[in-house]
Amino acid sequence: MPAILITGASSGIGKATALRFHAEGWNVIATMRDPSGSDFAERDNLLVTRLDVTDPASIAAAVAAGIDRFGAIDVLLNNAGYGAYGPLEAFSADRIRRQFDTNVIGLLEVTKAVLPHMRARRSGSIVNISSIGGQITFPLGTLYHGTKFAVEGLSEALHYELEPLGIRVCIVEPGMINTDFGGRSFDFAMDETLTDYAPTAEAMGRLFGKLASNPSSPDVVADVIWQAANEPGDQLRFRAGPDAVDLLDRRKQQDDASFISGIKALMTE
Repeated sequence: MPAILITGASSGIGKATALRFHAEGWNVIATMRDPSGSDFAERDNLLVTRLDVTDPASIAAAVAAGIDRFGAIDVLLNNAGYGAYGPLEAFSADRIRRQFDTNVIGLLEVTKAVLPHMRARRSGSIVNISSIGGQITFPLGTLYHGTKFAVEGLSEALHYELEPLGIRVCIVEPGMINTDFGGRSFDFAMDETLTDYAPTAEAMGRLFGKLASNPSSPDVVADVIWQAANEPGDQLRFRAGPDAVDLLDRRKQQDDASFISGIKALMTE
């Protein structure tokens, strides 16, 4: 049976994907920062283990444990991440680094840890979770969108780099998903003294309320990840959710000024 290693598998998209691949008969390496809180049931073809994308030792240990248990890692799903929103001035240097360390550097470190194994086998697929926020931006999302734009760029470059070695790279771009992104996966910074940004923060709240009024289930994204991992062609980008299809189509069809004007209109309506 093939095996998939998933980062950030404790909840949301990662957990839904672990359950989907397990139901399809795959071996699943479900990784998370704190496995003690996992509610996955004991299964022969499921390994729950610790992996913190900001801790290189835990990355190496999880990859080694997965290969030792199942003999191979056929698919890597880089899913772990969170969203930092707020005025740039409100973020300390440490919080800025944490956002990029988790969403970008961590993704690269996990990928690097798996690549020698895939390269030796001349086989494998890497699926990176981006977002509609990797193609378009919303107010106060400087840090989050910066990381997701980076994921898009590095994934596209790796697509060229690894294809001759038999390794596929693709990107999944979810829209608004009914997960805990607005809770533990969301870091909002707002300094009360930065009153100049208050109107923008209020407008962002209205915008997010509209965009998140009908979120898709994590299972929708898991289905798209399944498709991406098993796609026989060389498709690079996969959209997940009807809002992702709509917004990204509009972004492609409009110039910068037109699209940004439309976002501003949503903020004021």
